[in-house]
Amino acid sequence: MAKDLLFEIGLEEVPARFLRAAMEQLKEKTVQWLEQSRLSHGAVEAYATPRRLSVLVQGVAEKQDDVEEEVKGPSRKIAQDENGNWSKAALGFARGQGVNPEQFTFKELNGVEYIYVTKSSTGVDTASILAEGLLGILSSMNFPKNMRWGSYDYKFVRPIRWLVAMFGSDVIDLEVTGVKSGNVTRGHRFLGTEAVLSDASEYREALRSQHVIVDVKERENMILEQIGKLAQEKNWKIAIKDDLLEEVLFLVETPTVLFGTFDPSFLNIPQEVLITSMREHQRYFPVLDEQGKLLPFFVTVRNGDDRSLDVIAKGNEKVLRARLSDAKFFYDEDQKLEIKDALSKLESIVFHEELGTVGDKVRRIRKIADQLGEALQISGTEQEYVSRAADICKFDLVTQMVYEFPELQGVMGEDYARKAGENEAVAKAVFEHYQPRSASDDLPASLVGSIISIADKIDTIVGCFSIGIIPTGSQDPYALRRQSQGIVQILLAKQMPLTLSQIFGIATDVHAQFREMKRQGSEIRKDLEEFFGLRVKKLLSENLRYDVVDAVIAAGFDDVMSIVSRGDALMNAVGGGDEFKTTVESFNRVSNLAAKASKAAVSESLLQEEAEKELYAAWLQVQKPYSTALEQRDGAKALGILGELKPAITNFFDAVMVMAEDEKVRANRLGLLAQIDQGLKQFADFNKLVW
Repeated sequence: MAKDLLFEIGLEEVPARFLRAAMEQLKEKTVQWLEQSRLSHGAVEAYATPRRLSVLVQGVAEKQDDVEEEVKGPSRKIAQDENGNWSKAALGFARGQGVNPEQFTFKELNGVEYIYVTKSSTGVDTASILAEGLLGILSSMNFPKNMRWGSYDYKFVRPIRWLVAMFGSDVIDLEVTGVKSGNVTRGHRFLGTEAVLSDASEYREALRSQHVIVDVKERENMILEQIGKLAQEKNWKIAIKDDLLEEVLFLVETPTVLFGTFDPSFLNIPQEVLITSMREHQRYFPVLDEQGKLLPFFVTVRNGDDRSLDVIAKGNEKVLRARLSDAKFFYDEDQKLEIKDALSKLESIVFHEELGTVGDKVRRIRKIADQLGEALQISGTEQEYVSRAADICKFDLVTQMVYEFPELQGVMGEDYARKAGENEAVAKAVFEHYQPRSASDDLPASLVGSIISIADKIDTIVGCFSIGIIPTGSQDPYALRRQSQGIVQILLAKQMPLTLSQIFGIATDVHAQFREMKRQGSEIRKDLEEFFGLRVKKLLSENLRYDVVDAVIAAGFDDVMSIVSRGDALMNAVGGGDEFKTTVESFNRVSNLAAKASKAAVSESLLQEEAEKELYAAWLQVQKPYSTALEQRDGAKALGILGELKPAITNFFDAVMVMAEDEKVRANRLGLLAQIDQGLKQFADFNKLVW
């Protein structure tokens, strides 16, 4: 026999951002407890609304599973003396397992006899352990922030107001902070009442009758279906941002979609401002036309039914008008601020107490960007744009709009710079230098924006590394991993012929010019190489096999474009079948013997066998085109050239005794192999490939 198990924790309203993780945590802990308690069960579903966390387990057995366990003890040699008497070790093992020595059996394992004892455990009734188990689950939950209430020394995300704990039709008797469990759940705060459950299986439908859709996925589908229907009726494109949908999902118990309007005159403000104000302040979804242009409408989700939606819409319109009026005021006031005055205010904003002000950071960005531009040999006009964009890239941080909405940094800078008469390339770079802001964000489109973006990011990374702020584990408060990933992505997307060591060197030198360094530049660069190596590996792993990644990284990752080209070429080759496998085997034979060489030097006068002369000649013939292909970052061509060595390598090993008795001849042959191996390892460590 089996019954459903229900545990609902009724709470004061919980912040939406906590609920998804809390719901998943409750499910995970419940499953763990069931397994540890040897309780067989069916499906486990967790639910969450703003006022509750709950878990419903179908088909929980009414009794624990019986279990038999065989435990291995000490060897027979240790367990018994020469007269067959039990030793202290054997008797201690018996006490520890709660058995008599007469229950011992002997079994052989790997040629040695050991004591074994079989322990049986009879399962207890499930009902007898549920209260303790559920209280344990509850007390073990953790949250980003906790509360204490009343006189209770108990911490939870929000005060507990009711508990439902049922096993089938039976109430599980437990109490927390003066709240006793029962079979009464609570419906929607305004539309519903209490609901009495006669069985745990009634939970979802009982709440539905009280205007609570407790299943999170069902609520999400309802919201998306209603938005989709509205968009189709009105011929709108309703922009659904995932994080906003997630928040709204946990703000409502019965979702009803409605729309409202706002004064079209507000559309004179950049639409990013309006959209941000609607999303951040009001949790509204913006409405766009087919071209992505903002329309004077908004969509919101009510926590309730469809009664009096016109009244609700009017109330929302009134609140939104006040919000947009504030945004218009900020926007108009910001345009009265000249860029030079804004830049002077950056001197009073601290970037980091050990790295100076934002003004200091801007000066470093300018210096780094100028040197990157020189290294890339960009035109004089582009260099002017880079310098000016670097100078003003942070000026919008002191504007009222960015103060109100920090996520608009760069967006407002581009708009204000354009209105102030800055060149279009400069204005665009002010926005682009923040890209990519996240893993899903676009990369800078322009070369000028790309250079400033790299300069800004590497300045932050080198600055943090120079004062000992290096990400460890999950801790990365300055988002250095994301910024380093952005640099790598930009280098690839723009095909920039810059090496990571060039970038590290420029940024480290600039920091040393502007401030006293706590750490040696060489130490910082070593940490940077290790840090960026992990970013490059992560990037390659998105498309390449792990062994291919390891092989090409072993040959160096300083030139990002080169390693990607080599990785793609090697990935294509390993999928080509047995022919390339035999080529790699020949390379690995070279590598394995080359390890015995004292130096990679060849004397032609010591080449005796025809096969070794042919191999040396073949190697000399491919050296130049191979080096050229590597310099041109043409991985496929470089690998093809290396493949031309295979016949000569095979013939060499078939015809030549490498470990000759003559010490000089032996050293010469090993030197030849070492020289070839050095060339091979410029492409990859082929020994790391797995077949």
